[in-house]
Amino acid sequence: MAVQLIDSEEILACRILAIDDEEANVRLLANILEREGYRDVHCLTESTRALETYIALQPDLVLLDLMMPEVDGFQLLEAFSRHDAADEFRPVLVLTADTTIQARRRALALGAKDFVSKPFDVIEVGLRIANLLETRRLYERLRGS
Repeated sequence: MAVQLIDSEEILACRILAIDDEEANVRLLANILEREGYRDVHCLTESTRALETYIALQPDLVLLDLMMPEVDGFQLLEAFSRHDAADEFRPVLVLTADTTIQARRRALALGAKDFVSKPFDVIEVGLRIANLLETRRLYERLRGS
């Protein structure tokens, strides 16, 4: 049995921002997160508003699609990293239908902390989200936040 270093209630209270241009995808993510018990979930389908929303919300985790019109996920990864302080850990989980090795490598090189191909396994995504949020909380504790 795995040892949980952060209380599950603290993880479920984390702020999550889901960005995908497809309404059905953000609804699916919102439903998954709600079923898991997350209480502070924000969804966005307009990638042109993603950076301002990111700055305003200061999410603990971003769920990000790569293939979006106008501003794609790669551009957003670059913008997020320019905004965050050098010592900040704000994980981004990429959820995309682009399964090429080039997309995976580019997203990870731009700062994504995890990468899942669509269609995805709901249970696996839930576990990855919880793991990334736990890591963020542990990092904040080490920083004294």
